[in-house]
Amino acid sequence: MTSLPILSANVLFAYSAYFVGTASPGPSNLAIMSIASTDGRKAAFAFAAGVVCGSCFWAMLAALGLSAALLAFSGAMVGLKIFGGCYLLWLAFKSGRAALQPRAARTQAAGTHLPLRRIYARGLLLHLTNPKAILVWISVVALASPANGGAPHMLTIVAGCLAIGMLVFGSYAALFSTPLARRVYLSIRRWLDGGLAIVFGLAGLKLLTSRA
Repeated sequence: MTSLPILSANVLFAYSAYFVGTASPGPSNLAIMSIASTDGRKAAFAFAAGVVCGSCFWAMLAALGLSAALLAFSGAMVGLKIFGGCYLLWLAFKSGRAALQPRAARTQAAGTHLPLRRIYARGLLLHLTNPKAILVWISVVALASPANGGAPHMLTIVAGCLAIGMLVFGSYAALFSTPLARRVYLSIRRWLDGGLAIVFGLAGLKLLTSRA
């Protein structure tokens, strides 16, 4: 009986921590902002769906306890780190090149829409190639899990966090695809693309050089 308030407090704290971490500016949010402003709402939602599905993959690993086995297999984590770091550096190169393009050239390039399934795959790959995402989920699950918590409780925690993620990423996609946001984006396009290049570049270098 006395464990319920503590459990509720732990769960709410975990949800709050996940919301702050998800809503704060990062590679995924900045990418959604850029895609929403250039390619529209459908493309932004497709990219956001890929990010959420990637997060769901790491969440299920953490909730089912498979994360410990993955972390123990150091070779897989090292390979994932290298691949993820190189992919982030490639995204940094693309964002930097876009920042140097004239406005007319960038607008014309944005008009050549990719298929939604390719945009979705990019969002999925962005999240799957970040091994630190699983560390975040391990922390959330451990924080909200009681000593006698079972699989249903874990799935409840995961479902709540994924709902928060869908709300946050969907809000970014909807907000930054409005006409006003697109006009603002065009006025600060180079600064935003340059910021993306810096964020992706630092994240990629950090992955490649980290020992953990």
